[in-house]
Amino acid sequence: MQLKTINLKFLTNTKFLFTVTTLLGFTFANAQEIIEEKEEVKSVDTVNTANQRKKIDGVAAVVGDYVVLDSDLDKEIIQLQQRGVSASEMPSRCQLFGKLLEDKLYAHHAIQDSIVVNELEIRSNIDQQMSYLMEQIGSMEEILKFYNKDSEESLREEIFEINKNGKLAMEMQRKIVEDIEVTPEEVREYFNEIPEEERPIFGTELKVAQIVVIPKVSEEEKQKVIDRLREFKADVIENGASFTTKAVFYSDDVASRKDGGKYSLNKKRPQMVKEFRDVAFSLQEGEISEPFETDFGYHIIYLEKIRGQIYDVRHILLRPEITQEAVQEAKDKIELIRQRIVDGEITFADAAREMSDEKETRQDGGQLINPKTQDFNFELTKMDPELYTQIQNLKDNEISLVYQDEDRVNRIKFKILTVTDRIDEHKADFAKDYLKIKSLAEQDKQYKAIDKWLDEKILDTYIKVNGEYRDCEFSSNWLKKEE
Repeated sequence: MQLKTINLKFLTNTKFLFTVTTLLGFTFANAQEIIEEKEEVKSVDTVNTANQRKKIDGVAAVVGDYVVLDSDLDKEIIQLQQRGVSASEMPSRCQLFGKLLEDKLYAHHAIQDSIVVNELEIRSNIDQQMSYLMEQIGSMEEILKFYNKDSEESLREEIFEINKNGKLAMEMQRKIVEDIEVTPEEVREYFNEIPEEERPIFGTELKVAQIVVIPKVSEEEKQKVIDRLREFKADVIENGASFTTKAVFYSDDVASRKDGGKYSLNKKRPQMVKEFRDVAFSLQEGEISEPFETDFGYHIIYLEKIRGQIYDVRHILLRPEITQEAVQEAKDKIELIRQRIVDGEITFADAAREMSDEKETRQDGGQLINPKTQDFNFELTKMDPELYTQIQNLKDNEISLVYQDEDRVNRIKFKILTVTDRIDEHKADFAKDYLKIKSLAEQDKQYKAIDKWLDEKILDTYIKVNGEYRDCEFSSNWLKKEE
């Protein structure tokens, strides 16, 4: 099937081409503003030459209430180069132009369909994006020069318009496909229509299980951090000390520490763990919570401001120290578990159910869940590099050595792994690969729905393509030629 959208891997991480813009590493291809008066659209029609068009801000196209500028394409190409896209991978100017037209069409009809996006949430992400730009480009002066802006304020407004339009386009596409499902019969028909020689090849897949032992934290160490957090709170309330400064100097939350422990929480969109949200949303402005526990450690929260559904909070996280005795005890425990499995005294799955500290995998006998597919299979070529390194030399049902590891919750943990099943590379089989084939069939049906929507809306929407872009060979009928 020939798709009308351009499937460019460096333009999107979703299975649909929601938008050229990403939240981090974004481009300015969607920065143009909505046209507020129809007379402005008519003025585009009066322009007869490319030179004249450049004089009136280089309008390359009009799609509904939006314009696409010549400069948008230039910015898009520069941004792709900044992101490491090679000359051989770079799409043509006409391909990028067609993609921008699609994005404008989605955004235009999102507004027509009264799709609402949360502008407060969009604005709350701009600080993070500005930090990303500072890391990538350098000083604010260099950023403004790179994007041809006079001030930080104008740059922030353009970022806001980019993100808003991108979000509108994304929500419009979601609306198009949200009710699409496939029946078992449709899956079978989809599979049978694929010629034998063109059926997909699924790579080697493994099922991997692990047992995890985490060093225990003593009650004494827990009480130490609780007492210290209470001291921080008292110093702020009684002596006027700065909560922000204490977060910068003492918090164990590295991600928020540089911003003084600040997070903006949306009451309607869960972002943090439940315990954190429950405390944050129970506070009054200016109030500091009592110390409370999450899987990450112990916190206190200061509610700085409430803006509708957005709560601006600052927090300090302290993680109790783990004693060397606790570390050694955990290591000895997992070594003993491993030896009993190797000696045949207990199966790996039973040991995991009985002894593993990892609650997410314990009940499934330690089986790891693939976060991308939500099943137990890991395709070898797409496996997380760290996991691949740990199991690459294991034979089926062989037990690994003990690995010391860490994650965002646990600063130290010990684990052993085993490969419980292996499926070699093979051509798609309807019975064995039904779930994968079903996913492909559903994607195919969704793509067709989007194609149909594009065909219909292009005909129903005011679209004007100017100058050299009329010579492009588009996969969609942007020039509205009679077929």
